[in-house]
Amino acid sequence: MLDMLSGETRVFVIIGHPIAQVKAPGGMTRGFAERGRNAVVIPIHVLPEDVDRFIDALGPIRNVDGIIATVPHKFAARRHCRVVSERADFLESTNIVRRHPDGGWYGDMSDGLGFVRAMMQTGCQPEGKRALLIGAGGAGSAIALQMLDSGVAELAIHDSDMARRDGLIAKLLKVHPGKVRAGSMDPSGFDIVANATPMGMKAGDPLPVEVDKLKSGVFVGDVITAPEVSPLLEIARSMGCRTQTGVGMFLAQRELMLDFLEGKAI
Repeated sequence: MLDMLSGETRVFVIIGHPIAQVKAPGGMTRGFAERGRNAVVIPIHVLPEDVDRFIDALGPIRNVDGIIATVPHKFAARRHCRVVSERADFLESTNIVRRHPDGGWYGDMSDGLGFVRAMMQTGCQPEGKRALLIGAGGAGSAIALQMLDSGVAELAIHDSDMARRDGLIAKLLKVHPGKVRAGSMDPSGFDIVANATPMGMKAGDPLPVEVDKLKSGVFVGDVITAPEVSPLLEIARSMGCRTQTGVGMFLAQRELMLDFLEGKAI
């Protein structure tokens, strides 16, 4: 890949706070290389208070073709898009942004597609299941919508920010009436438990759910990529649960992200 780097290399950036845990720079750059593209994905650590100025500054840089947004910049990335997909418009957030022909930004959201695709690849079919989602942020909102679109019978959402939780529930009820409610950290009675928060990235983080109430056979998925097997997943595996890592989610959506950044629909 280093042999390909030149003044003709197209640049994509991934922005986040923190950024050290992300797997996308290497995985996406390899993906571009496998497709014969001279392109590189560069990680950029941007604080929330600086993200708007940073994205504005990318506007006139002509060899920057796209942005991947990770926590907590997905809502900010949406604000800077001139055009978005129907999905991103509904969620008001984007995790992938490409240069529009008019020079502005066009955004979409692939997190929900990636999470559910990875879940199904592990053998868990969402249709008819009861699901508990922890986290109503950018990734959580996308996962919530995709699980409902994929046929879960019921979705309970828990977030420490109750206003954010209630706002997401109200939005989802407009398109999936009667299927969404407020949840808690108690996973009792659920077939699917999804953690869409950063809890588990740092040593000493609290667990996102009451793990002593998990039952064997429950599907437990996590979005964090470092550590790859989060404390939640480690405990879930010890209790006989089926699990999905954040790395698995990334791998499931990598081709979708590459397609989008190359100008295709997903």
